[in-house]
Amino acid sequence: MKAIVNGGDVRIIEATSEGWKINGQLQVANLRELQSGRYHIIAGNKSMTVEVLSSDTISKKHVMKVNGAVIEVQLRDQYDELLQALGMDIASGKKAGDLKAPMPGLVVDIAVAEGQSVEKGDTLIVLEAMKMENSLKATGAATIKKININKGNTVEKNQVLIQFA
Repeated sequence: MKAIVNGGDVRIIEATSEGWKINGQLQVANLRELQSGRYHIIAGNKSMTVEVLSSDTISKKHVMKVNGAVIEVQLRDQYDELLQALGMDIASGKKAGDLKAPMPGLVVDIAVAEGQSVEKGDTLIVLEAMKMENSLKATGAATIKKININKGNTVEKNQVLIQFA
């Protein structure tokens, strides 16, 4: 299985009889759930607090806060890789749904206008959360139907920011 971190860093994860291997290195970890969606992990000589902010089971994308830093992880198994190689992956034929805020934050910039056509990967909104700017991008080709926020607005997690036609 592949884990793609923040859209670029690829890590190969495999389960073995000895435990989990990440990029060929055996990882011994102690995991404890603190509360629903929050975990404490000790791996090697590192201690981490992990909070799952959102999970999309269809695209297999998960947004987490690890020791205060927000990261996005997309998981891809052998079948996802095969479908992508054949041009049949879920993102290729998926109609874009409404863009929702993945976390609470401040709208720093709106890079699109109503009626505008966008392509997969185009930046739509820049959202500041925990002193970090996050570019929210189009998941597929679409036309902007309605923008529900303005620059400078604060938004809540799962608030609909943009509706697509």
